Amino acid sequence: MTEPAPETATRRTRGLDRAFEILEFLRVKRQPMRPNEIASAIGAPRSSVYELVNLLLAHGMLDYHQDEGRVFLGRRLYFLGTAYAEQVDLMRECDRMLTRLAEETRETAQMCLLEGRKYTVAMMREGIRPFRISSNVGELVSIPWTASGRLLVSHLSDAQIIDLIPPEDFTLPDGRRLDPAEFIAQVRAAARDGYFTFNSEVENFTHCFAVPVHQADGACIATLCLVAPREDGLRNRSAYLDSLLAAAGEISEKLGYHPDERQRASLR
Repeated sequence: MTEPAPETATRRTRGLDRAFEILEFLRVKRQPMRPNEIASAIGAPRSSVYELVNLLLAHGMLDYHQDEGRVFLGRRLYFLGTAYAEQVDLMRECDRMLTRLAEETRETAQMCLLEGRKYTVAMMREGIRPFRISSNVGELVSIPWTASGRLLVSHLSDAQIIDLIPPEDFTLPDGRRLDPAEFIAQVRAAARDGYFTFNSEVENFTHCFAVPVHQADGACIATLCLVAPREDGLRNRSAYLDSLLAAAGEISEKLGYHPDERQRASLR
């Protein structure tokens, strides 16, 4: 088979990079946009963006949305994501455990991850309550604003944490600035305790619980979380943590993580 010329391979690589950039931009933007708006936002030539948008449309990776030439993520991506979730132990097991947690506690249960330099809710099951407590799945949030953030960066050194988190993300939603040294101290305490809970910085009147899901090498690859009304969360703190720790422990073991007895005892 003839290898493509170096310049041809380079153009293809740039085209793939740009196509992924378009998909990621729409994921983060979370709304349909015209190709010229996409080109302007990502700083790309309109001609190449139009060409790639047409290619992505032809393959079902993008779909037209209503009228005026706006495009958004295509249904084929949904099927790709479903196939991924069916084959990956983490996603499959978390889906099962979130359903169990929501039924046990009646609270909203979430699985959360790092996405680049941000935090995101990857899966969610709403609790059985007369009012809704939830977040948008896939929305990017500043790491220091979240209970999960303290656990998701716990495998990093102090310097790596400071390098990872944009300086402006230490400014909380109410305008207060969280001292990075205080955040790192909370990270280390959360790692020792095996969980982190606090009154939400994002949602008023809610209390957040997060526990780590460990991969085989011990790093926190995800978190399981509960989001509860503040008074209920504080009143049921021990029971909610018991449910979360049991669920996360089961998933971690399936991923090959086996803490020794001393580590197990230190979780509570």
